[in-house]
Amino acid sequence: MMHTDDIKLIDKELKKFPDNQKQSAVISALRIVQTRYGWLSHENISDVAHYLGMPEIAVMEVATFYNMFNLESKGKYQITVCTNISCMLRNSDEIAQHLEKKLGIGFGEVSKDKKFSLKEGECMGACGGAPLCLINNHSMHEHLTTEKIDKLLASLK
Repeated sequence: MMHTDDIKLIDKELKKFPDNQKQSAVISALRIVQTRYGWLSHENISDVAHYLGMPEIAVMEVATFYNMFNLESKGKYQITVCTNISCMLRNSDEIAQHLEKKLGIGFGEVSKDKKFSLKEGECMGACGGAPLCLINNHSMHEHLTTEKIDKLLASLK
């Protein structure tokens, strides 16, 4: 069952669409639920489907299509490093290797203390700030260097 605060936030999103187009709020609803739990369980997806009057498979299609949704538990801080062409040309591979070394994990893994997970991301639409990363899909950090990564990790501990 969805948290009442999440329902209020989803209802606010629903006001942006015609009453007969509730499914238009599916991305927002999934984002809201994922923000609370850090990932989307089958139960979360089912709850969103019921609330929006959609088939579960349609909600699952959205959840699996977009890079920002997690279908399994992640670390408290999920660090998504853009590895697309603009960031790659600005040394995102160096940033990724530095993170892997500092955290002791690779892409798709969770640190032993469950504090960090590392994810490879596609273009985040901020190529002018390359290389960059997102923390928990909410906080973007641009023009990364290994020094900036060290400061960022220290601030999250």
